[in-house]
Amino acid sequence: MSVLLFEKNDGIATLTFNRPEKRNALSLELRTLFQEAIHDIRDDPDIGVVILTGVGKAFTAGMDLKEMADPDFKEDRNIMDPAKLVRSLKQPVIAAVNGLAVTGGIEISVSCDIILATTETQFADTHAQVGIVPAWGLSQRLSRTIGIFRAKELSLTGNYISAQQAYDWGLVNRVVSSEELMPTAISLAKDMLSCVPAAMFQYKRMIDGGYDLTLEEGMEFELEMSRQHQSPSADDVAKRRSHVQNRGKDQSD
Repeated sequence: MSVLLFEKNDGIATLTFNRPEKRNALSLELRTLFQEAIHDIRDDPDIGVVILTGVGKAFTAGMDLKEMADPDFKEDRNIMDPAKLVRSLKQPVIAAVNGLAVTGGIEISVSCDIILATTETQFADTHAQVGIVPAWGLSQRLSRTIGIFRAKELSLTGNYISAQQAYDWGLVNRVVSSEELMPTAISLAKDMLSCVPAAMFQYKRMIDGGYDLTLEEGMEFELEMSRQHQSPSADDVAKRRSHVQNRGKDQSD
């Protein structure tokens, strides 16, 4: 069976790391297949949302250090790092973190748009513990996500934190049971698919693009992006508004 499972269903693409016996470590084979899948998704107009998860007790333990230590191993410079590949997608990406997310696992998680965890999930940044430094953005993105002091505690100790602590620190959106993880991810994906695709994709770009700007620069960026966006007709807006109002009534019942 493939080390990466790739499924498309009703506008949702699900990518599943499938090396449970290796804690879903990111071997060259897995990273190659992941890059191919991301390129496929990027060019597929029928895919609106992506879910990323793993098989077994780990989301991913990061790079396959055992493979890299093999004297015969040769890295393929044409393979982009998985975190950057995730960030390259216009579609929202939901990380359904099913278990351990260590080092590269956190780097991939914080590159997604929504992070879900189970009660068994744990996070750790062990870069410094093994004597390496990050290259996929963690030193910059983690502090912007949970604050600089918490990021330093996590990264400069290598300590593990629970899903609940990750939630308290703002690292994850929700903590659910293992049984609820994928149903919750699929439910959120369907909510996203109910949006107008062009508007949703543009909105994601606006949030991401302005995140590292000052507030004033971000406001100007939003205005420029808004000017570039082609809004639907007034009739279409009215129809969508009616749909949204009915949806709100259904959820409040």
